[in-house]
Amino acid sequence: MKNTEEYKLDNPVWNSLSETHAAFAIDYNGTQFYNPDYCPFGGFVKAESTLDAINQYSVLAESFFIVGEKPEIADYLKIAKELVCLQMIIYNKIQQPITAEIIKLTEKNNDELVHLVNLVQPGYFKNKTPSLGNYFGIFKENKLVAITGERMKMNDFTEVSAIITHPDHTGKGYAKQLITHAVNKIFDENKIPYLHVVESNIGAIALYEKLGFVTRRKISFWNISKNH
Repeated sequence: MKNTEEYKLDNPVWNSLSETHAAFAIDYNGTQFYNPDYCPFGGFVKAESTLDAINQYSVLAESFFIVGEKPEIADYLKIAKELVCLQMIIYNKIQQPITAEIIKLTEKNNDELVHLVNLVQPGYFKNKTPSLGNYFGIFKENKLVAITGERMKMNDFTEVSAIITHPDHTGKGYAKQLITHAVNKIFDENKIPYLHVVESNIGAIALYEKLGFVTRRKISFWNISKNH
């Protein structure tokens, strides 16, 4: 089912902060950022607002991302890297067996969740990131070994994020089951799931395609940091 609002995914941070996640927004009049305790992401609708906005936000966050078009930045800052991602979307529920026990994570799992994400993908995940959406996990011997969660949210779309399996537990189909669970729950809320994956991550892209995701567009995550 295509959605007439799909153009909003071209500017996912801005539209999430203008809709479902408005409570997490720091608004700089044309550029908006998530409060850095939750997610170090920004987006803009007025290119001329980015310079001043990024200057102010850089006081709050050492390293952060603008998602979408390339922003203007001051000389004392640098674009540390441009992460070119595929933005992928799925239009139907996933028909996959779920054999593992999937637990909805709560605040008591927070430390373990943050530790696992930062072990595998350091840099994005903050202590309050889990407040942005639902997180689901698989435990083995009382240890959290695989997770999938939700990050950016709009009225009609929810981003699937933090698709992480502990290196000792890969190859067991946990990611496939967690994505199936998370995606189908999002459809149950009458929203459409989407995700972002770095274009060089061929293995992950193949898995997502197998589950029914299609590439909607490429989108850049501009990592900005102080120019030491």
